[in-house]
Amino acid sequence: MNTLYYGDNLDILQRYIKDESVDLVYLDPPFNSNANYNVLFAQKDGSQSSAQIQAFEDTWQWDQNAIQTYTREVEKGGPVADALRAFNLILGSSNMMAYLTMMAPRLQELRRVLKPTGSLYLHCDPTASHYLKVLLDMVFGVENYRNEITWKRTSSHNTTTRKFGDITDTILFYTKSNNYLFIPPRQAHSESYLNQFYRFQELDGRRYRLHLVERNQALGVRPNLIYEYNGYTPKWGWMMEQVKLEKLDKEGKLVWSSNGRPSRKIYLDEVKQPVIANLWDDIPPISAQSAERLGYPTQKPLALLERIINASSNPGDVVLDPFCGCGTAIAAAQKLGRKWIGIDITHLAIGLIKRRMEDAFGDALEYEVIGEPTTIDEAKTLAEQDKYQFQWWALGLVGARPADQKKGSDHGIDGRLYFHDDNSGKTKQVVLSVKGGQHVNVSHIRDLIGVLEREKAEIGVYICLEEATKPMRAEAAQAGYYHSETWNRDYPRVQILTIKELLDGKQIDMPPIQQVNQTFRRAKREKGKDTSQLGLLD
Repeated sequence: MNTLYYGDNLDILQRYIKDESVDLVYLDPPFNSNANYNVLFAQKDGSQSSAQIQAFEDTWQWDQNAIQTYTREVEKGGPVADALRAFNLILGSSNMMAYLTMMAPRLQELRRVLKPTGSLYLHCDPTASHYLKVLLDMVFGVENYRNEITWKRTSSHNTTTRKFGDITDTILFYTKSNNYLFIPPRQAHSESYLNQFYRFQELDGRRYRLHLVERNQALGVRPNLIYEYNGYTPKWGWMMEQVKLEKLDKEGKLVWSSNGRPSRKIYLDEVKQPVIANLWDDIPPISAQSAERLGYPTQKPLALLERIINASSNPGDVVLDPFCGCGTAIAAAQKLGRKWIGIDITHLAIGLIKRRMEDAFGDALEYEVIGEPTTIDEAKTLAEQDKYQFQWWALGLVGARPADQKKGSDHGIDGRLYFHDDNSGKTKQVVLSVKGGQHVNVSHIRDLIGVLEREKAEIGVYICLEEATKPMRAEAAQAGYYHSETWNRDYPRVQILTIKELLDGKQIDMPPIQQVNQTFRRAKREKGKDTSQLGLLD
């Protein structure tokens, strides 16, 4: 069964994933790649507690948790401990040191779950790639390093900094052993190459080039290949025996020039495409207009993951992404007929992946989600532990986009949904307020009505953990209805949904989304290859 896990990937790996059960690991661990380089190496006094985990923000800080992990890993001894001690001498108590410290046990767990024939691809930017390579050398062994792949992730752009522009990412490729699966990816010939070398076409469009079938002075004379054919005898002899030359002629694969010299047709479809090297400049980034774009800041192109998966796994193999973010690796795995495991530490990411997979592959896709609340008691526990994770989880139940918390106060809005229900081109919206506390009252509904009027939104939804009071429902009913001319229906302008109702399958009463943003944009529909649903831990 394909599986999504919510939680810390170190804990998930240790608790759920068996030894040598995974064929391919791809990971793109977040680490302040957009921050000022010097900030990443800022010294910390070690007294800070772990920061609240926020989506898209880096969680690696030199705090008490990092110090404890460092001590535990160093006390184990071995090559990894040696590398961490060396890093500490160089980096001191910095966020980069915290990043490497927290990655060390995770990389060791990933090596444990890999099959002997398995491979790992670690995606990062050059800020940390050199440190990560040393760490990977210690975990996997220097002898199992295969490639440093450079991906041109964006085109050149103007920059005001006093350095060359940063336009590439690094992908470090390691294997568990020397007995690993690798299917070299091949690149289609460029149009300029085809126009230069395969200029000729048959009537059916089949392209070919011409190659002389006679030897030249550099090749030297072959006496047994000097013979007359069709009135022509080459000075240095033919490239083949007469029987083969006659066969080519009968098949129409010889072209005779005006001076009587023949050339052989070399068809494009008979020539292997060139093997792709470690510079990947043929996979463009996801543009703002791309149908693939979901709106997730760190989203990688599907083609990038398809290349990796095709190169290092077969259909039916298991692909693991322990930092799965918006789920590109598992979407590519599903499309290519692989089984998959995805892990992420935010309910925002898990909710987005669920919606993405349903949009792309339909309700027939079978997978399991572990770590999400499935009961009211579990939802209450999540709300008590982390109100933001509770909000993201609750919004994910209705496919809503979280409000942008970085712009300051949310002004009473925790999430949004967008829809089109006419031909005006106007994007209409549903605003959502999520309350995880036990004290719900009618003032919350009045506040939501005020937000509706301020935002000029069509529908407002109040999601609460506790049962709404009668005054709250009465106040919501007095807000009236939004009428959709297209659907000829009235929708309650203010709606109250409890977590219990959402867990039971109830949804917002609103016009169909019709391919407009849900959690993020809807994913492109994929067919995917059919593969048997074997247990991941079997």
